[in-house]
Amino acid sequence: MWIMLKGIYAISDTRLTPKNTIEQSLQKAILGGIEIFQLRDKESGEEEIARLCQTLGQICKENCVLFVLNDKVELAIRFNVEALHIGKKPDDTPYTLEELRQIRAKYRGILGVSCYGSLELALNAKKAGADYVAFGACFSSPTKPKAKRIDLRLFENFSAMPNPIPTCAIGGINAENIAQLKSAQMVACISSIWQGNIEQNIKNLKANWRG
Repeated sequence: MWIMLKGIYAISDTRLTPKNTIEQSLQKAILGGIEIFQLRDKESGEEEIARLCQTLGQICKENCVLFVLNDKVELAIRFNVEALHIGKKPDDTPYTLEELRQIRAKYRGILGVSCYGSLELALNAKKAGADYVAFGACFSSPTKPKAKRIDLRLFENFSAMPNPIPTCAIGGINAENIAQLKSAQMVACISSIWQGNIEQNIKNLKANWRG
């Protein structure tokens, strides 16, 4: 499973990847070399998101790209979505260890959990059976301008612990700063992928990250 949890992680955005062009944008991102694609849609209804999961998930499957659904736990369970990423609950508080365990018991796909800048949240996610954790914001982010920046040493600190799970970096990452994130197994981007030439943006990210 973990062999899939590495590389450039593209996250959709309802403004930058609207529904009428999202399929074309995904195809360009695949040509650029993404390994993971997350559907993040806070606006559409469940029926529309289910349709997008089917369409975009099939494109990802045909191109060996991991498809991830953001936050829609019940939908991910019902449609057996390949991967699910969860952040905070609707009341803006983190999931407790017990709540994460309940989700893990019902959902059998790949599970990722946002842990912000908290090692404690990451350890809870690992205990609950998450497959990866995400830390951020790594830098100032146009998507979430008020997000608190983390200490980038968090990736090394977590990876140095016994039996670590893969980590994902998120928040304000672009071709100029991605080289600072060599300790992360995955790097998630929104604006720096979808604005401008998608295919070239991803190639620049990949070259500067591991190059």
